[in-house]
Amino acid sequence: MEQDRRKTIIKEIEHWQRSKLLPEQYCDFLLNLYVDEGAVRAPSTLTGKAAQAAAKASWKIWFLAFGIFSLICFVVLYFSFFHPLLQIGLVLSTVLGFLFFGQRYRQKNESAGIGLIGVGMLLMLGAGMYMLQLHELEAWGWKAGLLALCSLVWIVFGISARIPLLHLCGWIASFLVYAWVLFNNFSAPEWYEIQLFWLPAAFVFGWCSWFFHRWSRPASAVLFAAGALIWFMPELYSAVFAKDQIWLQLQLIIKIITGGFLLFGLRKQWIAWVA
Repeated sequence: MEQDRRKTIIKEIEHWQRSKLLPEQYCDFLLNLYVDEGAVRAPSTLTGKAAQAAAKASWKIWFLAFGIFSLICFVVLYFSFFHPLLQIGLVLSTVLGFLFFGQRYRQKNESAGIGLIGVGMLLMLGAGMYMLQLHELEAWGWKAGLLALCSLVWIVFGISARIPLLHLCGWIASFLVYAWVLFNNFSAPEWYEIQLFWLPAAFVFGWCSWFFHRWSRPASAVLFAAGALIWFMPELYSAVFAKDQIWLQLQLIIKIITGGFLLFGLRKQWIAWVA
């Protein structure tokens, strides 16, 4: 009975230590009081666990680890010499591996799992841009197409995996693609034409936020945030791409005031969609 009680106390103290409820030195002091003399306590820090795992690993594990590390170095160094299909396959398999392990690790550590997923998504975009440059596909259409593909993947995966930030990043990437298309197809649009390019989409996103809130509040909140962002995209587009920036400050002030009145007047509706 005393032994079971001691184990329960030790588990509780270790939980405090992992959750940062008490300082590290206090938890170590309490553990030293309850751990039997001569007993080996599992290290609580990441470096301690890694050192213990390395000390207990057999020669086969060491050989496998160095073999995998050597393979990764070989792929990175000679990636540019591979066939394009092999390059695409390696990138896709690596990205899928990050997504798979990220989803599995989210059950244990949410932030670490999302970090792995974020690395996989950034790898997809970065490796894709590198491959376009490697094969001399420098036209803006290729880059815009790659960014559009990434935005679609981010939106779908963000909704299915319940990662609102990734979902929102997908919409932001799609806005960049749309702005890129406008810039390459309209040389010098008037200020009212720029407003017409963007403002209808803001109302569409607002309607979609209302329509989807009954099924998914996080997705509805993301759509609402995307609609609020696209409300100011005409001014941002004019500041970056337009040569004639007359009345830009006045437009921005009017949009802020109008948006504030809309948010205040419809506060009971949109708060119910996103809350």
